[in-house]
Amino acid sequence: QVQLVESGGGLVHAGGSQRLSCVASGLTFSGYTVGWFRQAPGKEREFVAALRWSGGGTDYTDSVKGRFTISRDITKNTVYLQMNSLKPEDTAIYYCAITRAVRSSWFDQSMYYYWGQGTQVTVDS
Repeated sequence: QVQLVESGGGLVHAGGSQRLSCVASGLTFSGYTVGWFRQAPGKEREFVAALRWSGGGTDYTDSVKGRFTISRDITKNTVYLQMNSLKPEDTAIYYCAITRAVRSSWFDQSMYYYWGQGTQVTVDS
């Protein structure tokens, strides 16, 4: 059974940093792209970042470029989302998911077929 488990969420002050982790069980990330999405209260879920496991190519939504970094630890089969300079508008539930979609579709959540349960990130001012 495939499971994705996110961790690392919590409460942080504006300007602070937090690192989220996404660990897979039941599969390895090899051959997949791992995406991070987030859903703020009252808003639709949106793409945040993605990383192609083989080769390490990445992409980010504009609002997090320069502040967030997605990375991987091959030995731990884990993907991280390092979030710096956090803002109150980054408050959301953050989800990881996997896809085999081409890069141009990484932003499209309908292309992802395994999702974690999410981890709450709250940024206060």
